[in-house]
Amino acid sequence: MFRVSLFVLLLGLVQPLRAQDSHNVTSKGGVVVCVSPPAAEVGLNILKQGGNAVDAAVAVAFAQAVTWPEAGNIGGGGFLMLWKDSKTKPVMIDYRETAPSAATPDMFAKGVEYHHARTAGVPGTVHGMELAHKSYGKLKWVDVVTPAVKLAEGFKIDAGLAKRLNIVVKDKKAGNDEFTRIFGHPQPWKAGEELKQPDLANTLKAIAIDGAKAFYEGDIARKIVAEMKDSDGLVSLADLKAYKAKVREPILFKYRDYELLLPPLPSSGGITIALMLNMLEPYDLKKNPWSSIETTHLVVEAMKRAFCERAKYLGDPDFVTIPKHLLTKEHAKKLMESYDPAKSTPSAKLAPELDVQDGGPSTTHFCIVDKDGMCVSNTYTIENAFGCRVVVRGAGFILNNEMTDFNHKPGTTTKTGLIGTEANIIAPGKRMLSSMTPVIVLKDGQPVLVTGSPGGRTIINTVATVLLNTLDYDATARQAVDAPRLHMQWFPDRIQLEDRPGLEDLMKGLRTKGHSVMKVQQGDAHTIWIDPKTRERVGAADKRLSGYAVGER
Repeated sequence: MFRVSLFVLLLGLVQPLRAQDSHNVTSKGGVVVCVSPPAAEVGLNILKQGGNAVDAAVAVAFAQAVTWPEAGNIGGGGFLMLWKDSKTKPVMIDYRETAPSAATPDMFAKGVEYHHARTAGVPGTVHGMELAHKSYGKLKWVDVVTPAVKLAEGFKIDAGLAKRLNIVVKDKKAGNDEFTRIFGHPQPWKAGEELKQPDLANTLKAIAIDGAKAFYEGDIARKIVAEMKDSDGLVSLADLKAYKAKVREPILFKYRDYELLLPPLPSSGGITIALMLNMLEPYDLKKNPWSSIETTHLVVEAMKRAFCERAKYLGDPDFVTIPKHLLTKEHAKKLMESYDPAKSTPSAKLAPELDVQDGGPSTTHFCIVDKDGMCVSNTYTIENAFGCRVVVRGAGFILNNEMTDFNHKPGTTTKTGLIGTEANIIAPGKRMLSSMTPVIVLKDGQPVLVTGSPGGRTIINTVATVLLNTLDYDATARQAVDAPRLHMQWFPDRIQLEDRPGLEDLMKGLRTKGHSVMKVQQGDAHTIWIDPKTRERVGAADKRLSGYAVGER
């Protein structure tokens, strides 16, 4: 029989502290910032019932699997960065997906059908959440998973989710019939209507009772394997049983007066951010405004070089040997020897040894700080929006298409951004290289900033933008999250800029330096700033999507 503790039944009666606009909150207690309002309230209610930041993180992760189906998940994977206290070593829980045992290096060499079960890797989210909870949680597992069960039984959707569901279910060429059955509607979805997911509720209920074993070895696992057979996927029961999340040591990186806890491989974000900051540290960025031609040119040239190194060397550390010199100051200095303040360095010149030919991600991030100061920065994903759009029949959840994060064509790197270098080639059991970059920043040994973002390869540069605005320009959390972002990923050799005052003049100035420039919207960087003196928490939800910030009274 499925039993729930009394406090779970009272969750809906607890009123969270929030600002009128829902994007900002200030509190000396616990704070939760994420993209989904129902999930944020679930996380805060867990904190109010005595749970810590890990309990709340697990609750938010499972809740977003219901309320933010394009990225929240139990069928994907991610990374959880944790700072507990000054006496405990910080850790990163790596619950990235792995390649099935039947995967081969050239399985996508002739092209990739992104919305197909064959692109699904072995999911890691459920095991990752269980590992984090067993190691650091306080409340009972059933109590932190149960709120998601209640949401799956029915919750009212907002206008944003209604719009996204209406768009995705029209694409009849992608996914399976079960995806359309669950997320389709006789008439277009409208805000305020209830989305009921009974199969997902039963799946979450089984996980609440039996933990990760239910997902990787029980009836859910058998349903995944049956879906794989029916949909021509590769994940086997042996693959599921073999999956394990890993505890990894974060990269502790010093930048100016701060220490950054950066994610290690297979997240490429930590090393790539560190490469950038090492290149930028010798420069006085505050000499010019953030959106000036001079600063933008300097920052994108550092980004370009860092992403080139990423492409050449980074992959799953259990399969690839990473050069030890990458994070040295000397290497950063050498990379910037070709930097010219007056003009762009062509991307192809940064890797002359490579034969470079001519040739819509969906992730979500949340931040939590509890009343005792424990911090969680978590980014997880199913890759493209709604993953491979294959729902496991009878289980109600969407599978990832993370296999597309491997380098598709071994040996083929193109000017359009396709990377074919050896480090991230497909191999059975290998974790695909990720751009997810959950970060915690310390000053004098105490956390002051918790941040991260979705956005595919743009994640790294979105996080860099938040960091640079906060650490170099002394921006508040709100200002850093709102600051216009920029992106350069080596190839394509083009800068992406968000709208801002004076954008046309900025673009014109960059073009005179030889840059190609385009305008975009980038990232969803939910952030918490912790005042070093008062320890007051300031939560800043990103306004670019449906950001939501709540805190304890």
